[in-house]
Amino acid sequence: MTVEQNAIGDPAPAPSAETTEAPTVTESEADAQAAREALLAATTTREGRTLVSIKNLKTYYPIRAGILRRVVGHVRAVDDVSFDIRRGEVFGLVGESGCGKTTLGRTILRLEQSTAGTAEFDGVNLLKLRGNDLKNIRRRIQVIFQDPVGSLNPRMPVSDLIGEGLLAQATPENGWHDRKVRDKRVGDYLEEVGLRREYTRRYPHEFSGGQRQRIGIARALALSPEFIFADEPVSALDVSIQSQVLNLLLDLRERFSLTFLFVAHNLSVVQYISDRVGVMYLGKLVEVGAVDDLYANPRHPYTVALLSAVPNPNPRIRKRLIVLKGDVPSPAAPPSGCRFHTRCWLYEQLGKPERCSTEDPELRSLNPATHQAACHFAERVGEPAVRQAEAAQDVVATAEAVVPSADDGAIPVAPTGPQPPTQEPRA
Repeated sequence: MTVEQNAIGDPAPAPSAETTEAPTVTESEADAQAAREALLAATTTREGRTLVSIKNLKTYYPIRAGILRRVVGHVRAVDDVSFDIRRGEVFGLVGESGCGKTTLGRTILRLEQSTAGTAEFDGVNLLKLRGNDLKNIRRRIQVIFQDPVGSLNPRMPVSDLIGEGLLAQATPENGWHDRKVRDKRVGDYLEEVGLRREYTRRYPHEFSGGQRQRIGIARALALSPEFIFADEPVSALDVSIQSQVLNLLLDLRERFSLTFLFVAHNLSVVQYISDRVGVMYLGKLVEVGAVDDLYANPRHPYTVALLSAVPNPNPRIRKRLIVLKGDVPSPAAPPSGCRFHTRCWLYEQLGKPERCSTEDPELRSLNPATHQAACHFAERVGEPAVRQAEAAQDVVATAEAVVPSADDGAIPVAPTGPQPPTQEPRA
């Protein structure tokens, strides 16, 4: 399928990726919500509503020790994760660094070896495919990498960076063995992402960070995929460029009927681009729900703590944060029962019930049924409990919880408690 068959109208060259005009993230929330609802209504009428189905997926890495390098344990990077992604939607995945988000996506794409479980794409179990069957289905599943610099070979021009996948998937029917056919397709997709066709002979070092990421997006689109794993595609970009890339992805989703698994740390970015959101903690999926419902009414204590760390753009409003005490446990030796109970504010508030430390909670449906949470006491997570948790924290405990380094992967926190009054601006 060519660009002309997929796109709406003829592609037109753009002056530059950095100067391309695009709507910003500050668009009207009502318009964004209306567009999201319209797209969801359209996807529900299609055949094969579920495109990707993950069931009890596990990815363990062995820990070896001794002279004979015997296996003495396992790092449980992804541990018994199950969820579905509907055709045409953006499924956002959030959580602290090291919780298994990227490993989960790479396992679905067969870039990592799974330990157990199934990952079905359009009814086909990807984990059982071998040889040509796996090669053929890779055309329908692509990835956008996090690092726009490291993901591009500096020794190859853009035409070869994008055309390499076309050459690997060439058949007599598509004619991609012909260099002219590949170059034309590469140029078409460069224009689709807002770059000039003549950029095909340039090398990665001649582009800015935003332009490099657009090249990565064009590479993912070149094979006409149905599903794309976007692994933090905007985390390395400036804020202004982030909004351009996000709006580009949303535009491409509508034009090419794409489905995304979108991984990010920025909760505001996930809220803007996603239809549904999954929250991961220590290799487990702890909450899943529609984006508006999950952000307005989180039902897992960890999700509440994550959302409390989102800064408010209004400087006059001072938020009280829910500080998670202690460090993230090791995935090689996770706590018994609920993995979050060692840091859970609700566990402390309820008097440390034994069930939390002995029984691993299942991901269960709440009200509405599309909202799921893995918490024994999810029904008690609400505004009164959150306010009580905020009031129970003192200034000293909060100040001691300030993250010393961004590499620790912990939730960023700031001192709370009594604050000096905000002075009114002078006339």
